[in-house]
Amino acid sequence: MNRIILFLAPITIGIVSCTCGGYSDAGYQPMYVYPGIGLGTIIAVVVSWSRNHSILWAIIHGFLGWLYVIYAILVKNEK
Repeated sequence: MNRIILFLAPITIGIVSCTCGGYSDAGYQPMYVYPGIGLGTIIAVVVSWSRNHSILWAIIHGFLGWLYVIYAILVKNEK
């Protein structure tokens, strides 16, 4: 688990600290939609890794994002 935190912490900090904005002839235009990794993707990857310990499943669940997070909440991992 510590390796995952060490891996995802710089990525998360980089995404959160990104305050991009665009400029045009009319002046400053704030950008409200950012390309890249969203919060749902990060949570899905972390939850998938903690449940399955598989990089392939983490990537697949990262593409699904919030759908997998909701699924993981509804279907508890019973061990």
